[in-house]
Amino acid sequence: MKSFITKLKSAFSESKSADKPNNDAFTEAIINDVDGAPFALSETNVLYAGLSELAGYHYFKTIIIGTFKVKTFQGAKLIVNGGDFKLELSSDSMELESESSNIPNRNITRIDFEIDHQDISKISRTAIESIEVIAKKNHVHFSIIEGNFDEELADEELADETLTEEIENLKED
Repeated sequence: MKSFITKLKSAFSESKSADKPNNDAFTEAIINDVDGAPFALSETNVLYAGLSELAGYHYFKTIIIGTFKVKTFQGAKLIVNGGDFKLELSSDSMELESESSNIPNRNITRIDFEIDHQDISKISRTAIESIEVIAKKNHVHFSIIEGNFDEELADEELADETLTEEIENLKED
């Protein structure tokens, strides 16, 4: 009985810090591994984003690379916080699933959010202060990256073949 209690105690007191990545080095490694300009950062995730239009519908396309991992049939919400506005966008698809990478603690999650035409002008690095992604039990807060990157989003930023190739390479590594 004493052996059982000792094992139980050690299982609950065992430090998991070795499994957690060093946040700064972790996000820096993601940025270095993927071509293209990141849009926002959280502690352990990098958000790449761009605007696109298809058949008159507008989308804010996002790719989250990092520890964010979700599998849901309930969709996701994106909350864009600006200086004088708060914009809540719903995902285009209700079914979402992160793809695993061979790199430990690194997942790739693509989510497209529907956006009204009149709200497109609010989506720029200068207007946005922070972004929150909510999917299932996951709630990730992103800070916008300032400096060294384009001030406005390009429509083709996520359609760039180089970025897509780099993401495919991450999955294979």
